[in-house]
Amino acid sequence: MMQINLENLTTERRNEKTFGLDEMTVKEAVMIMNQEDHKVPDAVAEQLPQIEAVIEKTIASFKNGGRLIYMGAGTSGRLGVLDAAECVPTFGVEPEMVIGLIAGGEEAMTVAVEGAEDSAELGRQDLVDLKLTENDMVIGIAASGRTPYVIGGLDYARQIGASTGTIACNKNAAISLHAQHAIEVDCGAEFLTGSTRLKSGTAQKLILNMISTISMIGIGKVYNNLMVDVKPTNEKLVERSKRIIMQATEVDYDTAEKFFYAAAENVKLAIVMILTGSDKQTAEAKLVQADGFVKKTLS
Repeated sequence: MMQINLENLTTERRNEKTFGLDEMTVKEAVMIMNQEDHKVPDAVAEQLPQIEAVIEKTIASFKNGGRLIYMGAGTSGRLGVLDAAECVPTFGVEPEMVIGLIAGGEEAMTVAVEGAEDSAELGRQDLVDLKLTENDMVIGIAASGRTPYVIGGLDYARQIGASTGTIACNKNAAISLHAQHAIEVDCGAEFLTGSTRLKSGTAQKLILNMISTISMIGIGKVYNNLMVDVKPTNEKLVERSKRIIMQATEVDYDTAEKFFYAAAENVKLAIVMILTGSDKQTAEAKLVQADGFVKKTLS
C-alpha cells in the first residue's frame, strides 16, 4: 500500500499545549480546549473574501435554477448533509435545492464506510446520479484538503461547466487546485491530534452557515432579519411563524393568526397581504413579480 504523507498538514500536527492531555484535570482540559476554540473565528475571518466569492457564485446558481451541492467524507460530509437538511425548514426550500453528499452514502452518516473517501470515481458517479448541470454549484469539503472523493466530484463538475468551490482546513490544499474558488482555513493543530471534528469541524460549520444563510438572503428568503419562508412543521414553528408576522408588520397576535391561516400558513404571503393591503391572490402575484423579495412588493 502506498504511504500517504501527512506530515505537512496542519490538521495532523501535534498541539504543544496539549502534551500530557491524558494527565490533565477536567478543569485544565476544558480551559485549554476553550482557548483553542477561540482561534477558529479569527481563522475564518482571514478567508472572508474567498467566502464572499463562493456565496456570490451560489446565489447566481440559484437564480439560474441551479442547486447547491456539498461533497465530503467523514465529518466534512456529515456537516454538509446537516447544513443541507436544515435549509428545508429554515428557508422553505425543496430538499433537492440544497444537497449534501457524503462518501459512502447514508450509511456513512453514522459508521465509516471503508475506502469510500479514497474513490475519485465514486465522487464523480454521485454527481452523475444527481444529473449535475452547468447551473449547479458544487462545494467540496475536506479538512485535510486532499480527499480523492471530493477531487473526483470537483473534476467532473468543472468538466461539465458547473461552478465549484472548496473548504479546506490546510493551506495549499490539493482540492483547491480543482475548483474555481478555494477557501483555506488554518486553525492550527487540533486539541486532540488529528481529530478534525474539533476546530476544523467548527470552522467548516461556521463557513457553511455563511454560505447557505447569506445565499438564501440573496434570493429573497429573508425580510429584514426574519426567516419569512420558514416551514411551520410543528407547534413551536407555528407559533414562531405568527410571531414573525407580528414582528414584520407590527400587528397583534390575533391579526397575525388570522392572516397566517388566510395565507394557508405561508408566512411570507401573510406578511405581504398585511403590508400591501392585498387579498391572497393579489399578494401571490406581487411576490411572483418581486422574485420572492418582500421589500420589492412594497415599492
